[in-house]
Amino acid sequence: MKKLAILILLLLAAGLIAALVVYRSWTSPIIEGDQPRELYIHDDMSYMALDSIIRSELIDYDWPYATAAKAMRFEKSSVKPGRYLLDPELCAIDLIRKLRSGQQDPVLLTINSVRTLADMSAQVSTQLKMDSSEWHTHLMDAAEGLDPPMTTETVMSMFLPDSYEVYWTVSPAQLMSKLTKAHENYWSDSERQEKLSTLGLSETQVYTLASIVQKETAKVDEQPRVAGVYLNRLERGMPLQADPTVIFAVGDFSIRRVLYKHLAYDSPYNTYLYPGLPPGPICMPDMSCIQAVLHAEKHDYIYFCARPDRSGYHNFAETLRQHNINAAAYRNSL
Repeated sequence: MKKLAILILLLLAAGLIAALVVYRSWTSPIIEGDQPRELYIHDDMSYMALDSIIRSELIDYDWPYATAAKAMRFEKSSVKPGRYLLDPELCAIDLIRKLRSGQQDPVLLTINSVRTLADMSAQVSTQLKMDSSEWHTHLMDAAEGLDPPMTTETVMSMFLPDSYEVYWTVSPAQLMSKLTKAHENYWSDSERQEKLSTLGLSETQVYTLASIVQKETAKVDEQPRVAGVYLNRLERGMPLQADPTVIFAVGDFSIRRVLYKHLAYDSPYNTYLYPGLPPGPICMPDMSCIQAVLHAEKHDYIYFCARPDRSGYHNFAETLRQHNINAAAYRNSL
């Protein structure tokens, strides 16, 4: 009887030790490496495929995960799509809980430096689960319902260049809502509304002019002066004669020098042929360019030409005579 009691105690002790070993393995870090790992789960991914990726690519040793997954009946759970950031300190139990509950981590969606809506759609699709056609189709369908309604030419002005925290699985409608809300918040600022009133321009018109400034100069400190030139031309009823609008009209973005044949291209975007601003923006401008238009420099310049020193800056002129002198100096430098 005494021997039986001892045997039972030994078995209980062994069981307790085994349970402690298993529990310790389930609660110890299992993610391979010392940096967070990304896991993307697509809509059509099966549990078997997910299990294979976890075992072969993400964890150091699969026994703790395998036993925990079986004990927690992970294979009976539905696979939840998303982007999951797996911390190196994550244990088997927490990993399974995170994936089973769909606790995905957001991505920082960056939208900037695009010329066209197609470029924007492609940029979105490389960072999110939705494909470019899905976003583009929703964008066009939603444009007419915006306030004010937008067209293919003007809808780009609804989107500010920035980084937005969203889920990888965000729907087109959810993304549209987030981007338009950011637009509304930006333009609801009382100072900006006052600037619009002073300039006599709409939000879309400021955005469009900013897109021209963007393509004219990369020098942030020069952008308000360039914006001032175009505002002076608009005020005087002069054609803008902006080379970047001609390049956009032609659709050949490899053009480095605008020639006479390009100036004759018939398009409402050709500001040599058509007065005023083009129908919409010719790119997504940087925030600095939008600010440059809102805070344009006050001066009497109506011409500018690239400096011959190739610094990226421009020489400005109030008269055509001085402008011709500046232009000749630049041509001679070529």
